[in-house]
Amino acid sequence: MTTDIRWQTLAFDELTTRQLYDLGQLRQAVFVVEQDCPYLDFDGKDDQCYHVLGYSPTNQLIAYTRLVPKGISYANDIAIGRVVNAIEARGRGLGKQLMQVSIQAAWKLWGKQNIRISAQDYLLRFYQDLGFVDTGKKYLEDNIPHTEMYLAV
Repeated sequence: MTTDIRWQTLAFDELTTRQLYDLGQLRQAVFVVEQDCPYLDFDGKDDQCYHVLGYSPTNQLIAYTRLVPKGISYANDIAIGRVVNAIEARGRGLGKQLMQVSIQAAWKLWGKQNIRISAQDYLLRFYQDLGFVDTGKKYLEDNIPHTEMYLAV
């Protein structure tokens, strides 16, 4: 597991211009370029969310999630979305650490409650290992198979 990551959780209005640029660049590098999914990443939700940023010792943004309040993505649950690790940071347990930090941050912000995610199907086992349960709702999002999952309290 990677232990030298510096984590920050910030509201949209607390993000610096550099942080906003870096998180947009990381999300686009993975979701748009690597996964070949041209879509509108800045979808009108970011300004209502909190952002978990993971920085390497060289101050490079290498991990990120978006924490979504109840009522934005799901009517009755908070959500974690835009889960992303930089290509060069993969294979070191950073994804698990990112999700653990994000879950704790969400519960600190809004109290311990269920969390929903939209998981890419190839990552179902990863999320199950973190305690998420498959709701049975499967769908294509940007032509990638996804499954709705939740972490119950």
